[in-house]
Amino acid sequence: MVTQSKIALAGSAGQLEGMLHLPEMRSLTPTLEKQLAIRLSPQAGKSLVISRVAGEGANESLRETNAYEPRAIAVVAHPLPTMGGTMDNKIVTTLCKTFAELGFATLRFNFRGVGASEGEFDSGNGELADMLAVIQHAQDAFGHLPLILSGFSFGGYVAARAAQHLHPHPHKLVLIAPAVGRFAMPTVAHNTLMIHGEQDEVIPLADALDWARPQHLPIVVLPEAGHFFHGRLNQLKQIVLHEFNGCHL
Repeated sequence: MVTQSKIALAGSAGQLEGMLHLPEMRSLTPTLEKQLAIRLSPQAGKSLVISRVAGEGANESLRETNAYEPRAIAVVAHPLPTMGGTMDNKIVTTLCKTFAELGFATLRFNFRGVGASEGEFDSGNGELADMLAVIQHAQDAFGHLPLILSGFSFGGYVAARAAQHLHPHPHKLVLIAPAVGRFAMPTVAHNTLMIHGEQDEVIPLADALDWARPQHLPIVVLPEAGHFFHGRLNQLKQIVLHEFNGCHL
């Protein structure tokens, strides 16, 4: 069972909204599971307020209750805001549920200017700052666990850039049809998991291969799949599960 909770946190352009996905908190009572509102790391300017979607109730520190000890942290970025991309994109939510099933504390969020997140689109630079802020909040809340960064399309571009700014670097990148050719994609670590559709109509597979070739980076290609992986989400999920199952983090 995966639970999800609304979050609000401080970004450089104002408040960012998002969702936190966690496996079932087995040590909490059913009442708390339905009504818990959690404040993590209540430091000035770095508070992360979480309200369970099913309801609101008493404040309690997740780390103090020892209710859940994740294996890792995953942060997932959504596609291009100017083309309607949000954190509710089906590929983003599929990734989040998959990471949570693997035992990761997983966050998705709306970039600045999307939904209730404050600010305006900044062609990738401000969005990079947004993702770095979310990562920092997650690490404040859950500690410096292995970090997985992921993103779909434009979100993959932002995730790849974020990886360059983090030291130590993330444990792994998971990029789904990243926006190579449309944005200046950086090189990525050799263990990056990259998945692309053979018939991607937005980011052609040929462009992805041209970007990956100098890096000798493998690409998992889904035959006949387009950019949005219609009808292939379960296959996408299984590829990610297979990548991490039995993997020492």
